[in-house]
Amino acid sequence: QVQLVESGGGLVQAGDSLRLSCAASGRTFSSYVMGWFRQAPGKEREFMAGINWSGSRAYYADSVKGRFTISRDNAQNTVYLQMNSLKPEDTAVYYCAASLSVGVPSTAGAYNHWGQGTQVTVSS
Repeated sequence: QVQLVESGGGLVQAGDSLRLSCAASGRTFSSYVMGWFRQAPGKEREFMAGINWSGSRAYYADSVKGRFTISRDNAQNTVYLQMNSLKPEDTAVYYCAASLSVGVPSTAGAYNHWGQGTQVTVSS
């Protein structure tokens, strides 16, 4: 079992950067594949980025590739999402999630544990 708590969201202007953090409880954090998703009002939750247990492989949605970077620190039980060159369309609630899948899934249903979300608002 793992519990996830996101932080780092806020209100920024277009072009700014933010770094989201997701702190995990439990001693088995390194066993989990971690992912970041976001959900805008009226839209489905969508995959942004995922990282394997060791941090050696990362995957991104096309919409954020080159702007967002996912990383993890297993010693600190934390996964990060560095977001650069933010756009108004990045406005959403951002969630981190944990999965015991063998690969790095991009579907929400493959993730077993979720944080409560953190709001990111990008003004134009």
